[in-house]
Amino acid sequence: MQPSASPFDERLTAPRSWWFIAFLIGVACALMFLPLGTLPMLAGLAGGAVLSAMAVSSYGSVRIRVVAGTLVAGDARIPLSALGDAEVLDAEEARAWRTHKADTRAFMLLRSYVPTAVRVKVTDPADPTPYLYLSTREPEALVAALAAVPA
Repeated sequence: MQPSASPFDERLTAPRSWWFIAFLIGVACALMFLPLGTLPMLAGLAGGAVLSAMAVSSYGSVRIRVVAGTLVAGDARIPLSALGDAEVLDAEEARAWRTHKADTRAFMLLRSYVPTAVRVKVTDPADPTPYLYLSTREPEALVAALAAVPA
């Protein structure tokens, strides 16, 4: 028996330009160690590039999944029974919900390099969180997955 596939699974990876910046940080570290000689310079290049690449990878490894009646967004696990309507936010509306429309009590899985998002109302009366703001490159697919999976 094969396990059922998740109706929605997205990894919010960092953009390619961030990886280039990680390499440039390695080059900057190499230049700082250049006066000490060739080996320290190479160690600075390798160490700076590896550490900054680890930081980019860590930040860019967040996932959003709908699986087994649960919405998994980063470290948060929310049962679908505690969620209400989901709304697709285009780039302009997502920007508004990140800035002047934002509620400080909201759970925000925010990635600045992803222009679109989904806003999901929280209906659990015991939870003070009014809504979830989830950056996603596929907002329509996430809303469809939330609606398709029985809570």
